[in-house]
Amino acid sequence: MSKTRSFFATLAGIVVVGVAIGALAATLQKLGNPANMGVCVACFTRDIAGALGMHRAGIVQYLRPEIPAFCLGSFLAALIFREFRPRTGSAPVVRFVLGMFAMIGALVFLGCPWRAILRLAGGDWNAIVGLVGLIVGIAIGVQFLKIGFSLGRSHPSRPVVGLVMPFVMVVLLVLAILYPSFGEEGKSALFRSASGPGAMAASVGVSIAVGLVIGFLAQRTRFCTVGGLRDVILMRDFHLFSGVTAFLITAFVMNLIFRQFNPGFEGQPAAHTNWLLNFGGMMLAGLSFTLAGGCPGRQVFLSGEGDGDAAVFVFGMLTGAAVAHNFLMVATQPTAPYIVVIGLIVVGIIGLLGREKLASVR
Repeated sequence: MSKTRSFFATLAGIVVVGVAIGALAATLQKLGNPANMGVCVACFTRDIAGALGMHRAGIVQYLRPEIPAFCLGSFLAALIFREFRPRTGSAPVVRFVLGMFAMIGALVFLGCPWRAILRLAGGDWNAIVGLVGLIVGIAIGVQFLKIGFSLGRSHPSRPVVGLVMPFVMVVLLVLAILYPSFGEEGKSALFRSASGPGAMAASVGVSIAVGLVIGFLAQRTRFCTVGGLRDVILMRDFHLFSGVTAFLITAFVMNLIFRQFNPGFEGQPAAHTNWLLNFGGMMLAGLSFTLAGGCPGRQVFLSGEGDGDAAVFVFGMLTGAAVAHNFLMVATQPTAPYIVVIGLIVVGIIGLLGREKLASVR
């Protein structure tokens, strides 16, 4: 094991990375990203879906450079440290469905686990309810793991399998930089919000640089918010959770320094006060992420190091974002309560039928 890998595998290493992510996320907010949304993998993936025309919610359409940069930062780290291992074949269809429901649940809450932490660090007390729901969802997922749930093992594959996702992300990054226009009227080939969260963004160069750094560091430490909570519940292992805690504390301190801390329930940016939906949405997300093996950030990072199954999950999230907005499943929209219940039932069935003993019987 190299000295660099040895450091990042230590408690100090994961804490340093948690501090770095918290500081960079708060700084991105200061530099123009939406409030309490310096980095949100779910929200940013949703914005990308809008930019590509997959949904018609005009206020959340922007090809965020951070997500492609996350993947490419992880890809570079994996190449440099010889951890790029193309692999695939572990229940891809199930992973796609889990990705969809994870995204839908996150959008009911209005944020992934990363944004839940950033919302709490910014004083949005609604995030407390969401985080409780996330923990409950993860705890339920842990129970499925204890009774034998598994998506099976992935298998080594050809290099092309591992290179597809980095290639797609390079294309998205080029599009994010150029925002090309075609046709006689010079209309953009991509959609871009004129108002709302989609119109708020740090400069492209800064966003790419921060995304590459976070992707690189997260790949080295296996940083994962859901994994941190899962390990505490399942094994009483606080290693990953230490990084998550450092993330929260640092973001809170930086928000105080930048005067971005605004405590309360009402009037929080891109948030709602429906406790039941905040709880239920994140419970669905937490359960889906646990069964899939990691939070949305972790899935993006894994896809960068050659994991084709994680790439399928990411595409599932992208599709879930489009479905959620097109069918009015976001926040307190009309169908949100129904999809949370449906999602919990579907994912619960996946958890029950995905036990290894059942698979061996078949």
